[in-house]
Amino acid sequence: MANRGKSINLYLMDGSADGRIKCTLANWTGIAYRIPRTDIELCKDRDHLKQSGVYFLFGVSDETGEPVVYIGQAGERKNGEGILYRLQEHKKNPDKDYWTEAVVFTTAGNTFGPTEISYLENRFCSIAVEAKRYIVKNANDPTQGHVTEEKESELEEFIDYAKVIMGTLGHKVFLPINAPVSSSAQNEPDINQQLFLKTLKVDASGRRVSDGFVVLKGSKVALTPTKSCPNWTKQLRARYQDKIDNGGVLVDDLPFTSPSAAAGFVNYASANGLTSWLTADGRTLKALEGTGE
Repeated sequence: MANRGKSINLYLMDGSADGRIKCTLANWTGIAYRIPRTDIELCKDRDHLKQSGVYFLFGVSDETGEPVVYIGQAGERKNGEGILYRLQEHKKNPDKDYWTEAVVFTTAGNTFGPTEISYLENRFCSIAVEAKRYIVKNANDPTQGHVTEEKESELEEFIDYAKVIMGTLGHKVFLPINAPVSSSAQNEPDINQQLFLKTLKVDASGRRVSDGFVVLKGSKVALTPTKSCPNWTKQLRARYQDKIDNGGVLVDDLPFTSPSAAAGFVNYASANGLTSWLTADGRTLKALEGTGE
């Protein structure tokens, strides 16, 4: 059965797509905000941000260029301060100067207490770590707390909606690297099937994903570059060097922006991914996608 469509309301609070955004979703009690770091002080009049909730700080690592996220919780205080106060504290903290944008989740009726936000923080951290798309900057694993089975079911439903909102805001922090491509077309070829790239030096497998291509754990890659190997391929090798063991075998799934980038990484050379990656019965990725033989 195909997934049902969802209606999301995005309110551009500053009239600009790169400014603050308020998000609501039909039949959901939650409210989400995307707030650029530079606009934190503009949110002092937002009552929702004085409540309890969970927040994400997104940025990029200065050392590796990889996306990073810190996930935290904020309880409502007696003086009326809540999420916004925590964001202001993080903005002043020199150890957290990497983040450029915050995403906040709370509820319309301020229904989150300490137990709920502890549970959500724990689950959001676990999902983000398992997805392996972002470096999760939390130093310690958040405690889950104790919730009833009824409350757990309610919070898991909140998480499902939060995943939709987060993806809509452009952050795939909850989407696993190896997530299948979804399709409602019954007669469409199986684009999710495993693909292979084999030569005398490599023996790799991978598949298409919604935002590019993933080379799967256990793939054997070339250990030395060709003379014509592009610099960007060498840079990819340097970036993922710790993901390749001494025998040239990947110890983790690795994401790439395109099949060609993945093929170039595997071959340590320039490569055309649409013709390099083959199905088990010998068809090229190009043929599988219906763009040629």
